[in-house]
Amino acid sequence: MPRRDLFSPLILLSLLSVFCMVVSITQGSVQLSLGQILDVLQGQGTQLNQILVWELRVPRIMAAFATGGLLAVAGALMQILLRNPLADPYVLGISGGASVAALLAILAGVTGIVLSSAAFFGAALSTILVFGLAQGDGRPSPMRLLLTGVVIASGWGAFITLMLALAPPQKIPGMLFWLMGDLSYAQSPWLAWAALIPVCLVLIPLGRSLNVLARGPLQAAALGLNVKHLERFVFVIASLLTAVAVTTAGSIGFVGLVVPHILRLILGNDQRLILPACALAGGCLVTLADTVARTVIAPEQLPVGVITALLGVPTFLYLLRRGRVA
Repeated sequence: MPRRDLFSPLILLSLLSVFCMVVSITQGSVQLSLGQILDVLQGQGTQLNQILVWELRVPRIMAAFATGGLLAVAGALMQILLRNPLADPYVLGISGGASVAALLAILAGVTGIVLSSAAFFGAALSTILVFGLAQGDGRPSPMRLLLTGVVIASGWGAFITLMLALAPPQKIPGMLFWLMGDLSYAQSPWLAWAALIPVCLVLIPLGRSLNVLARGPLQAAALGLNVKHLERFVFVIASLLTAVAVTTAGSIGFVGLVVPHILRLILGNDQRLILPACALAGGCLVTLADTVARTVIAPEQLPVGVITALLGVPTFLYLLRRGRVA
């Protein structure tokens, strides 16, 4: 694909990203006009509007956008790695491990950075378990990785159900909100951005190699690609992205499944374009979903994971019915 054709969709998605962020800033239990937003940017707005924009909405919007980008890129990488269009960051049990560790931290009464650290530790532990058990005596096959991940995810799910059954009643609502994905308690977006930007910068030059890997390990090896090292690298990166997303916003489903599908149908299957496009489109999706989650029944809020599921399930079923699962 010519370089000009690579940049044009990314420019359009970048403009769409800015538009989604602006819309999200204006919407909420208290709506702000564009004029009020401009006053805040110039330091002339009321103190209430300054607090509303800079301390409440901007950090949450930045966290939502980065989380969506992380999940969409991780989903695209998982689908390349497993050569399976139904692969998803959560299929391999990574989010399950993060959820178990985070719920244990909630039961222990800890919050903030300790909770995020616990979730990240759980995601890392699950990654090590899946990769170690799938490896066996040689290089793990995509099917072996997928099956191992499904089993590990089922085990984490059973453990989560046990914890919810035994948890004190006053802690259950917070635990359920975290499991469904909730950006209300996203402490800082900077960890997510610190993972998303460098990873995208690393993956773009690898686009040609990932295009070859997507065709299968035999063809990739015949073309001189070090398949074992590249597959391991892709798995680690996808796991890292999912872990950071889960520690930022909890479990948000369907973003990593649906976004890469839709983009491949529109833009083709060139990973040099798909991966950065996933970062932008995934960010737009979660940002808009979070905007709906905090406005539809304002001043009450819905978990953002509920909104992404309500959008993702019919979209994916429609793609399946049309036979257009890429």
